[in-house]
Amino acid sequence: MGENADRDANRALRARFDEVYGQYQRLRSGVDELQRKLAELRVTERSDDGRVTVVVGARGELISVDLDSAIYRDRDARGLGRSITETAQRAAASAAKATRDLAAGYLPEGTGAADFLRTGDLSALLGRADAALHRDA
Repeated sequence: MGENADRDANRALRARFDEVYGQYQRLRSGVDELQRKLAELRVTERSDDGRVTVVVGARGELISVDLDSAIYRDRDARGLGRSITETAQRAAASAAKATRDLAAGYLPEGTGAADFLRTGDLSALLGRADAALHRDA
């Protein structure tokens, strides 16, 4: 009887291992594709008046700023600075959301990494470990 119980437990453990390993393989195979998509990601935002166009990458890094020639008629340097700053901030926020959405498609639901991307809460990364440690304590 004990030998059968051991075999059943081993089968259950093996099945769980196969499931987790399968998830890992799917995640790992998607990492290269995700990195490529993130490297290619570009977000473009225009100022409200359409005179400033900003392009940023996946991390919100500035790729380019394009200024319409009409800005030179206003001669309002502070206004132009504000417009560039606001447009770049909107572009960076849009890039952050696009990056989160893209990465979330490659992560298993309910994982700390997926929760962190969604909420920005760093404690989500350690949620499972915290729960396990508190359970054992």
